[in-house]
Amino acid sequence: MRKRRQTEVFSLSFLDCICCGFGAVILFYMIISAQSGVERIRKTNDLASQVRLLEEQVLEGTKNLVVLRNTLAKTTSETVSASSRATRLVEQLKTERDQGSIYDDTTVARRAHIEKLKADLRALDESTRRLEAASKEAGPPGDAVKIAKGGADRRYITGLRMQGKRVLVLVDASASMLDDDIVNIIRLRNTSDESRRAAAKWRRGVKTVGWLAAQVPATSKFQVYRFDTKPAPLLADTAGTWLSGGDQAVIDRVLEAMDSVVPQNGTSLVNAFGAIRQLSPAPDQVILITDGLPTQGAAPPAIRRYIDAGARLRLFDEAVKALPTRTQIDVVLLPMRGDNPAAHAFWTLARRTGGAYLMPSKDWP
Repeated sequence: MRKRRQTEVFSLSFLDCICCGFGAVILFYMIISAQSGVERIRKTNDLASQVRLLEEQVLEGTKNLVVLRNTLAKTTSETVSASSRATRLVEQLKTERDQGSIYDDTTVARRAHIEKLKADLRALDESTRRLEAASKEAGPPGDAVKIAKGGADRRYITGLRMQGKRVLVLVDASASMLDDDIVNIIRLRNTSDESRRAAAKWRRGVKTVGWLAAQVPATSKFQVYRFDTKPAPLLADTAGTWLSGGDQAVIDRVLEAMDSVVPQNGTSLVNAFGAIRQLSPAPDQVILITDGLPTQGAAPPAIRRYIDAGARLRLFDEAVKALPTRTQIDVVLLPMRGDNPAAHAFWTLARRTGGAYLMPSKDWP
């Protein structure tokens, strides 16, 4: 009997179908996987672009941060500098406010002093009018009168009397006695000796010495010293000695020597007052003929420079301190233009020492 054929469940056709299906699945998966890879690459590129953009933004922000930090440092420095300037300005404002109060006090004091001076001037004017009314021979002001021993007495010049037993005349022979204006002084001091001796202001000084010499009482002694940076007697052989007021020949010699003096150099008032100590016995009346405050002290400055009004006042004060005690100083001032403190300084000197203070007209004597 023939053996029966065995039937198999899985035939070749079934396996082919299974393989085809599996291949289709694999193909489908590969297609999907490829699409997913492309999408990932695209997303990756997008993310990379965003990362690069963020990196650029971070880099730009870092640069801006550096700039901001530099700006902040500069601003901080400027703030500190401005704060320092503000502090200095506050201190300066405070100083100026304090100085302003000082100037206000000084101004009030000066006004009070000026009012006092005005009152003194009114009193002097009243005294002058009384003296002129009492005078029997009142010469008209401004007349040019030839000076001679025992001659005309310009009575409108009151207060200056040659009443001392020993009278010392100190006449300023510095360059400033050439003119009232500093520009003209500079011009004249560079001219010849004849031109300087002929200067109008200096001739007034010469005539003033002549007028004073003519008024010395015959019973009195006198001496005349000229001074610039140093004092010297007009008659060199009479240093330290007194001359007789009754000796006309000696007076003529003094006036002749005065005519030969040439104004020059600066003015040392402290050295001029030193002549007082050279005379023995000491003078009891000193007549100072000058035109302003001194320009140097006992010794010339080491460096030649401009000297202002404040320094000249200090030199004046030093000279006054060097004066011997109980010395009467009469002052004849031929003022310079612009030297305003001189009038008050010399008026104060005359008043403190009990002397007279004169500022005569330009045609006197």
